[in-house]
Amino acid sequence: MLPAPCKLPSAPVGLSLWAHSAKLDSVYRVHRHDRDPVYRVHDPGVYQWGGISMTFVTGENDAACVRTPEKQWENDTRLVTEFVLVGFSNLPDLRTTLFTLFFLTYLVTLSGNVTIITIIHVDRTLHTPMYCFLAALSLSETCYTLVIIPNMLAHLLMESQAISIAGCRAQMFFFLGLGCSHCFLLTLMGYDRYVAICYPLRYLVIMRPTVCFCLGALVFCSGFSVAVIETTMIFSSAFCGRDRVEHFFCDIAPVLKLSCSESAGKALVIFFLSILVVLVSFLLILLSYAFIVAAILKIPSAAGRRKAFSTCAAHLTVVIVHFGCASIIYLRPRSGGNPDEDRLVAVFYTVVTPLLNPVVYTLRNREVRVALRRTLARSCRFLNKH
Repeated sequence: MLPAPCKLPSAPVGLSLWAHSAKLDSVYRVHRHDRDPVYRVHDPGVYQWGGISMTFVTGENDAACVRTPEKQWENDTRLVTEFVLVGFSNLPDLRTTLFTLFFLTYLVTLSGNVTIITIIHVDRTLHTPMYCFLAALSLSETCYTLVIIPNMLAHLLMESQAISIAGCRAQMFFFLGLGCSHCFLLTLMGYDRYVAICYPLRYLVIMRPTVCFCLGALVFCSGFSVAVIETTMIFSSAFCGRDRVEHFFCDIAPVLKLSCSESAGKALVIFFLSILVVLVSFLLILLSYAFIVAAILKIPSAAGRRKAFSTCAAHLTVVIVHFGCASIIYLRPRSGGNPDEDRLVAVFYTVVTPLLNPVVYTLRNREVRVALRRTLARSCRFLNKH
């Protein structure tokens, strides 16, 4: 039998409290008179009334009553100090194969982008606005893959897949900043092709170096401004409960799901920002190509039309792939996402698409191929002399 309960100091007149010795569902029941409800106390020997916890201590000859305050929590939650990137942990047998495949792809991508930047820098015939923007695109791609792929490769090899909240915030900021800048840069390249084809005689005047530099600076400032807004919104509140990010890097949707506060409003604002970046950029590119097609159709010779369109083919290919993937991920309802499908699409636009850009711009661009051969020939002559 339990000892007699202590008398509560501020209990109403006629109110008594006692405990049955029977145990039900691993808890003790505490009853009160006069149509009072039944309260369940999860710790045997501890009884609550009016926010006060009463602990009974049983000795050999007597019972002592001790009152101890207890902190009450509505939910059993804990603040998250680091995240665990799920990544490809559901494919343990393929981790070595995936590491090898992604690592080789990354090396080819890195080599291709560095080659493009070097050729454009070394060969003076490529010092035009079009190729300056291409060099900026290759530099953006290099930094973009550097933010995601090395960390993903490390997690494929290590057992621990944890990332600190500060590291997650930094990764998301640079990923979003470079991704948005990429969209704006492709839009700027579309405008460059529009000026080159529709106003060929005024091209060098309109796209003079000062204007190109200002437009390039505006592209990257705009991209990272959007990244600041979105990253600040996502990390403005604490994260509690779950710490598993259903992705191989810190993307918007899987991190936002872990927020303690209500995230519907944030998701809506981020969705509209995504529309502003992705959809508006794509529509501006389509508008540029509408004028380009109209100008090409006015060219009398078939050879002239073919040459004019060939200068746009590589850019158009990259635009379709990049904006297609971005639309699948960011321009859809929040509830429509499947983590496995998201990871598959993310692999495509973080690993495959960056590989596609240097391949398209080197193999399909005649001037880049000629400049590459010329640079290699000069390098061979230099090595033979020394």
